[in-house]
Amino acid sequence: MKGTKNVVFLALTLGMLIYAVPHLEVGGGWTMPTVFGIAWIGFALLIVAAHLHEILGVDEETRRELSRVKHMKRWQTEQFLYRRNRFQQMKK
Repeated sequence: MKGTKNVVFLALTLGMLIYAVPHLEVGGGWTMPTVFGIAWIGFALLIVAAHLHEILGVDEETRRELSRVKHMKRWQTEQFLYRRNRFQQMKK
């Protein structure tokens, strides 16, 4: 489902770019419409890049490593709490 959502949004963004770029006034000097057109195209390309990054799974290894680190941190916290609880029971 997650990959499908990214593909759909990528297709919508590309369709929006194909439709809108011919209507934007880009190339008439540094006027407000030109600056707006360049900024709009830049943001649209940034969205395309983000969806391609997610679809291609570039950071999949980083995600797995982060999951391992979180699991280890959770285990260490559990061990700390277990030892502290055991120490407090021995004091009683």
